Amino acid sequence: MLNLPQFIIAVLLYFILFFGIGFILNMLLRSTWTMAIIYPIVIFFMVDDSGIFSYFTNAGESFALLGDGLLSLTAIDIIILTAGMIGALLSGLAIKMLRNRGYQMF
Repeated sequence: MLNLPQFIIAVLLYFILFFGIGFILNMLLRSTWTMAIIYPIVIFFMVDDSGIFSYFTNAGESFALLGDGLLSLTAIDIIILTAGMIGALLSGLAIKMLRNRGYQMF
């Protein structure tokens, strides 16, 4: 269980982290929504206990474990992960605004 300062820091950390990673990826790949598409995959790997190759060798059990992991998330975990998704989406909006205003590098 997290106390309030840890919770606030975790929410801010996930927001800033995924905003920054998303902004850099969108800028380098010259796309707008790269991190918003990649973020759910990153979350699946964070929640998942099995390896990547188990989805190919033992798919049924791996997807069942992933479903159990997603269902076992607490409200605090969901809020923290949602903050990361908001950061990823806002990075796409920031890149889009910069392109509309004429910044060719973005």
